[in-house]
Amino acid sequence: MKRLLLILAIITGFFSVSARDNYSHDVNILPIAAKTDLKNNFKADVSHIKIDKDWGRISEYDVVLTDGTEITYDRNGNWKDIEMRRDRSVPAAYIPAAIASFVKQNQKSAVITGIEKKKSGYDVELSNGIEMKFNSAGKFLRYDD
Repeated sequence: MKRLLLILAIITGFFSVSARDNYSHDVNILPIAAKTDLKNNFKADVSHIKIDKDWGRISEYDVVLTDGTEITYDRNGNWKDIEMRRDRSVPAAYIPAAIASFVKQNQKSAVITGIEKKKSGYDVELSNGIEMKFNSAGKFLRYDD
């Protein structure tokens, strides 16, 4: 019984250590695609990078810029999620034309401050607090709460 408890304690300790988040300020740890994306689309410097791991393997990078922008990249450097301050808009390069057009027509006074890319489509957050869902082609599906 003691042997079983010891083995369980070792396994639990291993997983708690491997699940620990790592942080860095070095942009060079990012995949090339993410570094290129940051250089081409954002003016602010990197404040810090949180490296998320699942089972010891990098699953994503959470990048925080000095202006408060947060960008999540997958392990290959593809963006997954972008969150801006309420007074700033997500760069146009990330917003499909159909979504930009819908927001411009239906929420004239608002700008897109957040966008999340999913397999099923996009979740969009506006500066006025409204959240919307779009399919992968950019067609409006519904308002979200």
